[in-house]
Amino acid sequence: MFRKILPYAKKYRKETVWTSLLVLGEVLLEIFIPLLMADMVDKAIPSGELAYVIKLGGLMILMALISLTCGAAAARVASVAGAGFGSDVRAALFNKIQQFSFANVDRYSKPSLITRLTTDINYIQMTFMMVIRILARGPMMLVSAGIMAYVMNPRLTPIFVVGILVFSVGMVALFQICYPRLMVMLKKYDGLNAAIQENLIAIRVVKAFVRADFEKQKFRKANDENMEMSVRCERIMNLQMPLILLIMYGSITAVIWFGGQMVIEGSFLTGQMVSFVGYVTQILMSMIMIAQVLVSTIMTRASITRIGEVLDEQVEILDPPEPAEGYPAVADGSIEFDHVFFSYHQESEQPNLSEINLRIKPGQTVGIIGGTGSAKTSLVQLIPRLYDVTGGSVRVGGRDVREYRVHDLREAVSMVLQKNVLFSGTIRENLLWGDAEATQEEIEAACRAAQAHDFISAFPDGYNTDLGQGGVNVSGGQKQRLCIARALLKKPKILILDDSTSAVDTATDAKIRQAFRENLKDTTKIIIAQRVSSVSDADQIIVMDDGRIDAVGTHEELLATNEIYREVYHSQQKGVA
Repeated sequence: MFRKILPYAKKYRKETVWTSLLVLGEVLLEIFIPLLMADMVDKAIPSGELAYVIKLGGLMILMALISLTCGAAAARVASVAGAGFGSDVRAALFNKIQQFSFANVDRYSKPSLITRLTTDINYIQMTFMMVIRILARGPMMLVSAGIMAYVMNPRLTPIFVVGILVFSVGMVALFQICYPRLMVMLKKYDGLNAAIQENLIAIRVVKAFVRADFEKQKFRKANDENMEMSVRCERIMNLQMPLILLIMYGSITAVIWFGGQMVIEGSFLTGQMVSFVGYVTQILMSMIMIAQVLVSTIMTRASITRIGEVLDEQVEILDPPEPAEGYPAVADGSIEFDHVFFSYHQESEQPNLSEINLRIKPGQTVGIIGGTGSAKTSLVQLIPRLYDVTGGSVRVGGRDVREYRVHDLREAVSMVLQKNVLFSGTIRENLLWGDAEATQEEIEAACRAAQAHDFISAFPDGYNTDLGQGGVNVSGGQKQRLCIARALLKKPKILILDDSTSAVDTATDAKIRQAFRENLKDTTKIIIAQRVSSVSDADQIIVMDDGRIDAVGTHEELLATNEIYREVYHSQQKGVA
């Protein structure tokens, strides 16, 4: 389990060694202080030599200060190593998620991934700091103080040995009970994140439908479930401190009882008795440190398991092995579907797409129309390999899409998804996603083609207008046009609009299509639409029905021959009337 994250710790071996050395110095100095105390009680004070008392007292203070300095330095070095280690694991996890195909992403909820990137990694980071510092200190102190106590009085040694054995058995039992509860708690935490995220994203809908009370109740339920599971875990983990205190005070009481009798007998000096109690205290304090690390390890084990699930996830869409002549470039915007089958889930009996055969020439405008659930989006997502086919092949530029590097293929394809996504920042910064090197003239040309330049210019700050998170400062139609402009800046060989003009009026829609005809003559354009008017002038129109191609033809041909297309057309004409 821990091997999954150990490679990220190797970078901090120097800090780990330095921490261990500093902790060793801290422990050794603390170990010698009880010896000086015994010498003071048994020799210096009875003899009345004030100079000797002052000398021993000053030496004890000096050793304590040096020990404190070593401890502080060890804490700082451990913090640097822990923060760097956590940062590296988080970066590795984030980079792995960036490699995911849509199919990989579908296996995890977004709140769960966020929890793994934040809470789970914080647990791991804290545990790493504790392991290289406290776990180093605990065993060192335990062994050193145990040796000194044994040398001082072997007859009293079995007392703390029994205490250590009882403690070890108790902690193993707590570990076994707590781990499954922590796994459930983290899943409840995922649910809580999901409730919060969904509410914040859809806050306008919540307000519009006056569903605040319902959302509060949903949040309260998720919050209470998380709290209940946390309390159940804490009840178990909180048993460690009473167990430690019971062992600690029981051991000290036994030492005082039996050691006191030895002092009365004269076989054990008072100073030695004080020193021995100090060593027993150090031994038991080291057990508390080890217990803290063990409890943190219990929590971290659950977190590492969850992070390991993501790091071990097999990325489904990868670059092919590089051929001797190098990776091919996308020659043109031709597209061919050859007996294509596709399912989102391999175990599904009914595929989402069945027996798709289709040929699109470079520069053509192709419309796709069909009812909800007819797999229009599924069809176009196979072109840039957002998903891979489960049967047959998809060719772009005369080659199977699986022969291209994923980066090269997607650079040649611009896709405006159904859900229009803008990012925090200015309009210009969002548009530059299409081409980071685009000039102002190129940006404005793309925005004019997308019918976005006029409303952008109307803003006081123009292209430097801050959109806010998710583009909250613009309307749905404006957001769609900005996404289209961003796609156009890529100058793609294939442009896919997945119902991307649904929020604009028909006149603006017509202007956008006219701009495509005039400016994108060599670009293959695929337009998924609900309105027949958005695809009526296409070179060919594909009618989808239940994951199959029902018909292919021009607007006039389909009106004459296809019942589905004719029904959609007439229903929309009646709506207009």
